[in-house]
Amino acid sequence: MKKEKSTRCVVAFGGNLGNADETFRAAIADLEKAGLEIEKVSTVITTAPVGCEADAPDFRNGVLTGFWGGSAPELLAVCQALEEKYGRPNDHAKSVSRTLDLDLILFGDEKWETETLILPHPRAKERDFVCIPLAEIAPELLSQL
Repeated sequence: MKKEKSTRCVVAFGGNLGNADETFRAAIADLEKAGLEIEKVSTVITTAPVGCEADAPDFRNGVLTGFWGGSAPELLAVCQALEEKYGRPNDHAKSVSRTLDLDLILFGDEKWETETLILPHPRAKERDFVCIPLAEIAPELLSQL
């Protein structure tokens, strides 16, 4: 059930190094511990790398919806801390293989454009690895991308 004064959000998760599915389970549990009330988690799909190094392995990807009681930048900070915890340093290159990628896709109907956060995520609607899992669990949100 939705918490009072919380915002429905979409977080995409992906990775192609290590045991991605296990990393996702642990990271989602950590998101819950941090205060994200998980609504739904999509099936995890396998996708070809986009913009990565030539020999990059396939990615595992999914999305989740949930409710967050803080701000979008606060949730982004939690996601970035978890990426680092699971082996992706904060100063990582943009399009390389990784153990965990957490992207804030939507945060209610809020629109942001700062150096560190753009909402809705600017490339989400172009990415099957976001749209296919989102269509599975919250197709009504696709129009907000």
